[in-house]
Amino acid sequence: MTEKSNTGLIHIYCGDGKGKTTTGMGLCARAAGYGRRVLIYQFMKDNSTSERRVLGLSENITLMDGLPQEKFSFQMTPEEKEERRAYYAAQFRAVIEKAREEHYDVLFLDEIIYTIRAGLFDEALLLAFLKEKPASLEVILTGQEPSQALIETADYVSEIRKVKHPFDRGVPARDGIER
Repeated sequence: MTEKSNTGLIHIYCGDGKGKTTTGMGLCARAAGYGRRVLIYQFMKDNSTSERRVLGLSENITLMDGLPQEKFSFQMTPEEKEERRAYYAAQFRAVIEKAREEHYDVLFLDEIIYTIRAGLFDEALLLAFLKEKPASLEVILTGQEPSQALIETADYVSEIRKVKHPFDRGVPARDGIER
């Protein structure tokens, strides 16, 4: 095993292309393979994503459950949106508390940027955490259109741009590929 770094950096994978979650999950698998302890929470997704099945087999990866069913923000009623805001704020606090108390090496907050953009999570909570996070904690964030404040806070920002996607031709998401 290689020696663990004491410097935890912040990654953003953003853009309108396919592969943001896939990239984040790949980094989690890489970190776990080196013996790092990884904590994953997926915003705006239920507990049935296919990557959870395989990554959950690793003793170095912990997946925190979200809601058993989820829908896109544009499908939510105003009441559901308000419920999600409260739910995601509480989940975020539980996730970061677990990351701190149990000394995780990597924290992946999948689709948190999308959740902020959809008005379902307060960006100020995330920015405050990123400024005060444990120094050795690596943090991965995904979603479309991060704010300038998030971009400035991050150490890595990679944009995945869609050039072409089968969905544009009416091909639905396929199990094991897009979901």
